[in-house]
Amino acid sequence: MFIDSHCHLNYLQSASKALERARNCGVKGILCIGVDEAGIDEVLAIAQTHDDVWASVGMHPQSVQQEYAWIEEKLLTPGVVAVGETGLDYKTADSAEEHRMQLQAFEHQMDLAERFDLPVVIHTRDAQSDTLKMLENFPKVRGVLHCFTESWEMAERAIELGYFISISGIVTFAKAENVRAVAEKVPLDRLLIETDAPWLAPVPHRGKENEPAFVADTASFLAQLRGIDVDDLAQATSANFSRLFLA
Repeated sequence: MFIDSHCHLNYLQSASKALERARNCGVKGILCIGVDEAGIDEVLAIAQTHDDVWASVGMHPQSVQQEYAWIEEKLLTPGVVAVGETGLDYKTADSAEEHRMQLQAFEHQMDLAERFDLPVVIHTRDAQSDTLKMLENFPKVRGVLHCFTESWEMAERAIELGYFISISGIVTFAKAENVRAVAEKVPLDRLLIETDAPWLAPVPHRGKENEPAFVADTASFLAQLRGIDVDDLAQATSANFSRLFLA
């Protein structure tokens, strides 16, 4: 049984049909991720409607704004198990002002994670130094670096700080040698799997809308890469999810 540790059900053409297909493929749980104020009520409604769906509340680095009060308010909603998606994306932020705004929003959400004693879901691209510095500044916070595509050195340091590393369908892409190199090295007790649906559908579904059912394909590929049975990988990553988000 698999758990999709990161997806955006509210962006799918039909969340209910995608959930049905996921269950039929052995997916027993899904974390639906909040990224902005506009979509958070739909994220929360999906989680409250389905016993096998949980929610996170946060502001994606590409959606940063100055008003953050709504995040704290929504964290009190039943079914919320994490802060985020937050973090830094310098690949899409060209100016020093955009970097400043992302850092400010990231710091605010790390503070909320600490105060609410919730794990944090982190997006990071081309911002290794500043991301790690932020994690180091909040030593009581734990969480996951989702859809990881950065260096092993970054992953290793995050693991030392108590974080999990989540691998998406990118690991199946032909040119993703760096992701496969990291995916082989992450300790099994710090590994999560995800779809990041509706984006990044794994092989053999490239070109399609991604959905939680496809986490089974990523798990199968990852198990073969690591030389372990897919059932063992499913059991370990599901236990890791429960330990991080549901304990």
